[in-house]
Amino acid sequence: MTDLLDTERPPRRSERPGAAGPGPGRRAARDSSPWWLRRSAVTALCAIAGVYTLLPLVWLLFAVTKTLPELYSGNGFSPSAGFHVFDNVRDLFTVDGGRFGRWMLNTAVYAVGGALAATLLSVAAGYAFDKFQFRGKEKWYALVIAGVLIPNTAIVIPLYLMMANAQLTDTMWSVFIPLIVNPFGVYLARAYSSGAIPDELLEAARIDGAGEIRTFFSVGLRIMGPGALTIFLIQFIGIWNNFFLPMVMLTDNDLFTVAQGLFTWNSAVSQNPDYTRMVVVGSAVTTIPLLLLFIPLQRHWRAGLAEGGVK
Repeated sequence: MTDLLDTERPPRRSERPGAAGPGPGRRAARDSSPWWLRRSAVTALCAIAGVYTLLPLVWLLFAVTKTLPELYSGNGFSPSAGFHVFDNVRDLFTVDGGRFGRWMLNTAVYAVGGALAATLLSVAAGYAFDKFQFRGKEKWYALVIAGVLIPNTAIVIPLYLMMANAQLTDTMWSVFIPLIVNPFGVYLARAYSSGAIPDELLEAARIDGAGEIRTFFSVGLRIMGPGALTIFLIQFIGIWNNFFLPMVMLTDNDLFTVAQGLFTWNSAVSQNPDYTRMVVVGSAVTTIPLLLLFIPLQRHWRAGLAEGGVK
């Protein structure tokens, strides 16, 4: 009976002829690969990179719970003797007349307004480069893409001189206007448009009497939604963390971004040591809007990047 059951038992996957499995040849090929290309080495490298990235955030989480003397004593990764988070946050929003709240509001205005404007311009430009034919199209597109290769810090001084000639320095426009241009967003929008919007659909809209602007807003922009969301997130995070441009353009404390304001406090630690605690707590608070925005939208962001990269 046992022999009969063994005979009728379907062969295992590894026993089937031609089945994929860790055969001697494949195992030998894997063993012959360099050690730094093996799965264990790659996994260990990713783990080290992850720990290196998260360590500052973990330190920050512990530091938020501490008082000023505790920040200078003991291990940075040890918890506080008490729980001073609420006291620290309350002091953060009341010190210097509540200036930190003003800086957060300014940063939100720059980030949301700049990201929305940059997204609309990038999507419109990418759509136009993909769907319309005009003289010098590819040369203009190459010129736009060349902007990706230029470091942002290299154009800050020329931008300052232009804003000074227009008498816009030390105003919100001096920060807002340069942020609405995003060459990488144009590239991503064109790639997404070429793969997501069929020409036949646009032709059908034109036959129904829709003009080009209406066709773009009612057909093109809706289909390019995931790509537009990706551009918005990239631009929002870039503007939120921007430091050099506001530092060059602005001198009025009421117009500062939160990064610029924290830098100002950190520069004045010798006059008021408690600014160290404010800088630490402020750094932790500024990460909250990014987490609230990024975590629920990361699925769409990854999908937009993947589709833009493939297409």
